[in-house]
Amino acid sequence: MTARLSDRSPQVPPEELVDEMVPPTMFDEVSFDSYIPDPNEPSQSAAVASCRQFVERARGARAGKRKLFGKKTPGQGIGLYLDGGFGVGKTHLLASIYHEMPGPKAFATFVEVTHVVGALGFTAAVDRLSDHSVICIDEFELDDPGDTMLVSRLLTELTARGVSIVATSNTLPGQLGEGRFAAQDFLREIRKLAAVFETVRVDGPDYRHRDLPPAPEPHTDAELAELAGKTEGATLDDFDELCKHLSTLHPSKYKALVEGVTLVCVSGVHPAPDQTVALRMVVLADRLYDANIPLMVSGSKLDEIFTEEMLAGGYKKKYLRATSRLLALSRFAESTN
Repeated sequence: MTARLSDRSPQVPPEELVDEMVPPTMFDEVSFDSYIPDPNEPSQSAAVASCRQFVERARGARAGKRKLFGKKTPGQGIGLYLDGGFGVGKTHLLASIYHEMPGPKAFATFVEVTHVVGALGFTAAVDRLSDHSVICIDEFELDDPGDTMLVSRLLTELTARGVSIVATSNTLPGQLGEGRFAAQDFLREIRKLAAVFETVRVDGPDYRHRDLPPAPEPHTDAELAELAGKTEGATLDDFDELCKHLSTLHPSKYKALVEGVTLVCVSGVHPAPDQTVALRMVVLADRLYDANIPLMVSGSKLDEIFTEEMLAGGYKKKYLRATSRLLALSRFAESTN
């Protein structure tokens, strides 16, 4: 019988969350040298240069300054903010910075950082991260003012202790020409860090959709069951049952939920009924993408999960990113089966 994600209930001790703050496996081998800038987008080459400079400066900040009696204390941490559209290689650059910096260090999405603070408590999170050389935060989000201010307070404490911060975020596609919209919002929300951060634009088309066809056609339920049954390590879930199961798990456990899975199959996919379900799907999409787990579905196409009403609301940025990633995983699945 094919396994189901809905039958898994992983347990993740809070103290292990910091140890799990590492880049997704698909970025294990990336470097600045392996980033290939688009020749038509000079901002990408400039971003690579800025990231290299950040590493040099961040190492110097962590080295600290000589004090009286020979004791060293860390200098002020520095910050870099990579602002741009979807799929232009910002995560590649972020992971490259992580690999170049000395340990201890951390790499996590904005959502994962909020989960760590929630699980450990603010003071314990600061203590656990204050000896790090760098905190790399992917997809810094502005749609929840409470979470944004919580993380900004965390970063303020950490930079004061010599920890450097590098973050990425997505500018909405329709606002790419409007002058660093996301960066301005970001810097306004974390005003205490504004003087620390250098903002760098990274422009270009979404590499996940370059010269690619539209969303793959969904399979039939029978085809999906057959594919799952013949694939070792695959899971097969009904969409509604999976959504119900996700509601019982803290999002910090979604990574463990899909660990070891080789193919995720979901039958009966349809538009998310509400924002709560949609936001859980965003987190699941990120964890599947991080683990490079192919995805196959029956029912609706993957670019129909988030409704037009949802895409017109405040979470548009999240939904577009999730759609981009789900389609990439679906195309990957089709190419390997």
